[in-house]
Amino acid sequence: MTYPWQPAPARPPRAEYQPSREPLGHHSDLRVLRGAYRWQRRTATLAALGYFTLFLVLSASAPGVMMRTVADGIPAGLLLALVQLPVTWLAIALYEHTARRHVDPLADRIRKVAELDARRGAVR
Repeated sequence: MTYPWQPAPARPPRAEYQPSREPLGHHSDLRVLRGAYRWQRRTATLAALGYFTLFLVLSASAPGVMMRTVADGIPAGLLLALVQLPVTWLAIALYEHTARRHVDPLADRIRKVAELDARRGAVR
């Protein structure tokens, strides 16, 4: 526009996408999925790190307990350190179990709904 009194050039009408139906997906589904994934992470993390933190606290604050022999001259500290590996495996197994049971079905359902919405949009 060169002069302020000149009219603005006419813009072509913009075609807006207006679906005839509401999309199938809901934001609440994503919220539920995030919550399930958050619970899964916290459970597995607390299982592994909680045990390791307990081991560190016992090592620092109760050296007498850690030096006590448990069986055949093996100190309790060494035994608790060796148990860390199975606890880590347990945390991994717990993570996998909660993924298969809670998170994966939610993600699959959301994926299917998104595919249906995409197909519905492509048909138009």
